[in-house]
Amino acid sequence: MKWIEVQIKTTTEAEEAVANILYEAGVGGLAIEDPKDVIAFTENEEAWDYIDEKLLEQDFEGVIIKGYFQESEDLIDKIELIRQNIEKIPQYNLDKGLGEVTVTEVSEEDWAEAWKKYYKPKKIGKKIVIKPTWEEYEKKEDEIIVELDPGMAFGTGTHETTSMCIRQLENHVKKDDKVFDIGCGSGILSIVAAKLGASKVIGVDLDELPVKVSKENIVLNNVQDIVDIRRGNLLNVVDERADLIVSNIIAEIILDLIKDIKGYLNSDGIFISSGIILEKLPLVEEALKEEGFNILEVSRMKDWACVVAKLEMEE
Repeated sequence: MKWIEVQIKTTTEAEEAVANILYEAGVGGLAIEDPKDVIAFTENEEAWDYIDEKLLEQDFEGVIIKGYFQESEDLIDKIELIRQNIEKIPQYNLDKGLGEVTVTEVSEEDWAEAWKKYYKPKKIGKKIVIKPTWEEYEKKEDEIIVELDPGMAFGTGTHETTSMCIRQLENHVKKDDKVFDIGCGSGILSIVAAKLGASKVIGVDLDELPVKVSKENIVLNNVQDIVDIRRGNLLNVVDERADLIVSNIIAEIILDLIKDIKGYLNSDGIFISSGIILEKLPLVEEALKEEGFNILEVSRMKDWACVVAKLEMEE
């Protein structure tokens, strides 16, 4: 089986937006090369065995994102759609950088099978374990297993923004909570919330592929009686209130979400927002405070931030 590598040169700021564009096009897997990560590794002499020194020699200083697609009749159309969507990134006030899209055939090996070798069960936080469906894993006491087939839609648990959200869900989801997952991607956060004891979870995504994939993963994890996935724009398909809302999107969309979110949270409700590039963090914090939220915690991983805020009760 031949695979086609679609490579995009962009910025750290637009990394998540580009990844979403590739997932929406049906990418079979994703690789992200960030020189900042390489530099961090080189500062630790013990880590040199894990570095491809060629990455240090590349002239491009931005982020290189590689998506892998199976050969298909509509592949040309998919690649053109990717190019068009990359050009639209500045509409979200994001710097797309070079935005160059190049295509290469990968025929040396079945890339999908080779890639699976590097995706292993990963424990996040105190007890959540993200387990690829094809991997064996012996569950330890108190661990919660989430089964996923990565590469289908955004959210495998390996990205910093998703990982931070999972940790905060562990901290804040209480038994019988009602939870909204806005921009649900693969459904991973909806599944985690359900397995942490939420009595009802509503996951929302604008695009058809994440909605389809979320529903598949929900059945895979046997939480279909708790999780309801809806297709729509942000909160437009929700007419209820939640005890906790989590949104792992991008800062610009979170800023729009904050304007209306009070009407969808119960008193003392928690809002967890991630996908926030560090440069945009002050804007998100200011918007939350203006809407009556008390910021409980800000966590940071690499270039990303996750904000936990509580809706202050009105007297």
